[in-house]
Amino acid sequence: MRKFRDLLRHDLVHNALALYGVQACRKILPLISIPYLARVLRAEGWGTVAFVSSLGEFMVLTIEFGFNLSATREIAQHRDSRALCGRIVSGVIASQILLAAVAVIAVLLVQSHLPVLNNNHALLWAGLLYGVFQGLNPIWFFQGLENIQLAAAIEIVGKVLAVSGLFIFVRTPDDQWQVLALQAFPAMLSTGAGFWLAMRRVDLCWPDIALVRQTVKRSWPMFLFRSAESLYGVGNAFVLGLFASPAAVGYFSMAERISRAIYGLMDPIREAVYPRLSNLIEKSREKAAHLAQIGSVLMIAGGLVLGLGIYVLAPLVIRLAGAGSFKPAVTVLRIFALLPPLLSVTHSVGVQWLLSQGREGIVNRIMLGAGIVNLTLAAILAPRFAQYGMAWAVVCAETIVCICVVLVVRRVAPFWSRRPEAMLGTLAEPVSGRID
Repeated sequence: MRKFRDLLRHDLVHNALALYGVQACRKILPLISIPYLARVLRAEGWGTVAFVSSLGEFMVLTIEFGFNLSATREIAQHRDSRALCGRIVSGVIASQILLAAVAVIAVLLVQSHLPVLNNNHALLWAGLLYGVFQGLNPIWFFQGLENIQLAAAIEIVGKVLAVSGLFIFVRTPDDQWQVLALQAFPAMLSTGAGFWLAMRRVDLCWPDIALVRQTVKRSWPMFLFRSAESLYGVGNAFVLGLFASPAAVGYFSMAERISRAIYGLMDPIREAVYPRLSNLIEKSREKAAHLAQIGSVLMIAGGLVLGLGIYVLAPLVIRLAGAGSFKPAVTVLRIFALLPPLLSVTHSVGVQWLLSQGREGIVNRIMLGAGIVNLTLAAILAPRFAQYGMAWAVVCAETIVCICVVLVVRRVAPFWSRRPEAMLGTLAEPVSGRID
């Protein structure tokens, strides 16, 4: 009982609770906003917003450049040194500013080839604003320090204000750009506050060319991983929009957003465990393995429950979210009921365990192969079966990733043991050397 009380007071649990506060905000607020937006924008308008949001997510991917994984791991490993952490932060910030400029220029160059953006400059710039500030968000710094309570509180406040703004400013199907602009608001608030807090906690240095080059080089494998993952993850609505109508994109996006939002209930466990794994792997592989066991048990059990719930409640969820105009999304959501179990195994058993040990190369090859499968199936199925074909392409890609990472972990880096009695003690292990 005493060990359990000590566990409740531990920073790892506090961080998980803070992340759950953010996730609750991210999941509960859409339950309020999605039905309203679905009725105001209708399927076609919702699909247009989803298409541009997906384009913004590609910008986020470029600007993050895998730093949310690589920099989190580096901060976790060097959290006892203000100078080293300051050098890491300086290199990441400078690199991301350059990447943001490249991303904006790239979008401006291709906009004329995207019919959705023709003569819709307000929607374009709202999407750019969202992509830039969401990509620059330095949440990775606070995750690396395992001290994210304040950053989580700032994000929650921003999202509450943004959702409130939807009911004030979004009144007609033509108000699509306001939706994206309001999504950008919490990202701007979190990014500004995050930079200010980070600069107070470390000793920054001037980011010369050598530092930027070194920073980008270290994160390149993580960028490849995130890029490969995006081929069947964040960019699905964008890919479908190249083959199908905005209404089909709307049906698909509604179901995908609900499915991934529900699975997001598992994210706090993953995001709290990953930096601790990165820290423990340098000190005790046995303790890191015990922690990986805990995370995998919790996430897999949760993924199975969530997947079953999505399948059974799909008609009710879509009816509440989008009224009668989104009925085709029910079938898509039931297909996506397979995602929570698959994703829970992929991330808990495979990805976070392999990345914490620096095995990015293996993960990248798996993700790239799955991404190619996703694009190939999308090109074959989406023109003929629209949102349903795209959904099955995504599920097939996730299945390939899940099977491959389990086989790889079993072969090169197993973490299962026959001694679960030490698992609780691993969580209660204090973190030393933290920057205050």
